[in-house]
Amino acid sequence: MRDFLRTARRGRLTTAVAAAACSCALTVGLVGCGSSDDVLRTPDGSVISTTTTRFAQVNIVNPGRDYSRTCLAPTPADPGTADVQRIVVTDPALLDSLCALGLGPQVRAVVAAPGSVPAYLGPQLASVPALGDQPAAPDVRAADPDVILSTPETASRMEAIASTGAAPDAWTVTIAPSPDWQDEFSETARAVNRAAAGKQRLDEFAAEAARVGRLMDAAHTQASLVRFQPDQTTIEGTDSFAAQIMKIVGVDRPAAQRTPDAVKMTDDNHTEADADLIYVSYQGEEGKARGKDVLLSDQWLDMGAPTWKRVLSVDDGVWYAKPGLSAAWLIVNDLKSSLNGSSAAE
Repeated sequence: MRDFLRTARRGRLTTAVAAAACSCALTVGLVGCGSSDDVLRTPDGSVISTTTTRFAQVNIVNPGRDYSRTCLAPTPADPGTADVQRIVVTDPALLDSLCALGLGPQVRAVVAAPGSVPAYLGPQLASVPALGDQPAAPDVRAADPDVILSTPETASRMEAIASTGAAPDAWTVTIAPSPDWQDEFSETARAVNRAAAGKQRLDEFAAEAARVGRLMDAAHTQASLVRFQPDQTTIEGTDSFAAQIMKIVGVDRPAAQRTPDAVKMTDDNHTEADADLIYVSYQGEEGKARGKDVLLSDQWLDMGAPTWKRVLSVDDGVWYAKPGLSAAWLIVNDLKSSLNGSSAAE
């Protein structure tokens, strides 16, 4: 089947270029009046920092979110167990659970490449030293871990730490992958002696998700999930992380999206993306470019939700990356602020 590609928007102006002369007031210090780079500037030429709130005529949910508030308050250790003070992880995906347990300050190093910490976890965890796949003994010794958390996928990094001999007394735990993200969170909580706190955090999340669902009348809103990726556009089923959180909140899904797997969106099935509300996201810059083409196309704009400005853009890295409780909270907050929202211009 043909991929869903952009078609020309009827009546769209192809080019609109106008030359305008800049009339600068003769005021001392008023410089940089004219700028050819389309960047907003103060009169002295300084760049004005702004938050993008719309993309391709679609409102962005929670633009400019403060990720420094992602991690929750610290949790206590289980009675009779050691209170872990210094943690090293070999898989950045494990940081989500530690963030939700309030253990960000205890993370001393990440054995992974620099920049591999998910942005949504905030500056605290982004500033943790990244030691690379083959950490040097002095760096491991400086981290001085009580606990090293690993995953089967990063076993080679665990072996690299062991080969340095720099953390002989560290307690090592491998967190087994699970199709249920809550089970994986609970296992991580047990590994850092916070089984009770982990259960409490999951209970708090379930209660808030249910409350949001009731307040937003989620059961009477059919929400669609569409993801723009570099090589295709997909209509998401029920297996994706975002879909799982929507189910917990109680959001209804279109009939065509009640099967587990995502399907490629094409010219022939694109109407299966329609719903009362459509959440879209973009995987990287190439996904964003594809998304812009689709969102401005005739086929897309002729569907119901786009016609009624009921399309909203969300953070792909939060909604579809490695699942965890911290990301789950962010998705619930997105739903709370948007289930009754639209893309209508303010």
